[in-house]
Amino acid sequence: MSDPDNYPVPTRLDHLPSFLLMQSARHVHRMVFDRLDAADARGHHYRILAALGEGGPSSQIELGRRCGLDRSDVAAAVDALSDRRFVERAPDPKDRRRNIISLTRRGRHRLSELDDVLTAVQDEAFAPLDADERAQLTAMLTKIIGHHTRDRARHNGHVVPRES
Repeated sequence: MSDPDNYPVPTRLDHLPSFLLMQSARHVHRMVFDRLDAADARGHHYRILAALGEGGPSSQIELGRRCGLDRSDVAAAVDALSDRRFVERAPDPKDRRRNIISLTRRGRHRLSELDDVLTAVQDEAFAPLDADERAQLTAMLTKIIGHHTRDRARHNGHVVPRES
């Protein structure tokens, strides 16, 4: 299979922010995937550990919402994390039909390791940018995501306040 990076792109595309963003995302995604794979982890695992580390114990449904993951992806990731004793399940005292997922001490340590992995890959992926440029890029991407998130919420019948 040929490497698409070895071919010139049509000039109609090389100035379009959407195309450049997709190309950049493809490279960065590959780098993140490779680094996480080398650390024997997956992106879903990190997202769940991070959500538990920041927000504390949670139901699987709430974890899915906080991580932007489908229920079946959350279940598979929680199973994998539980098998490795990074998280534990306990019955919800308010509703025995539901489990609460919490981070173990081993899981907190794993989260810290993966934070280091992702910090290193950010440094590698965005090496051409200085600190100010990285901050600007982050702010611009956050603004774009916020705009589209508000639009999606409006289309789903939710009222989302506009930023000024």
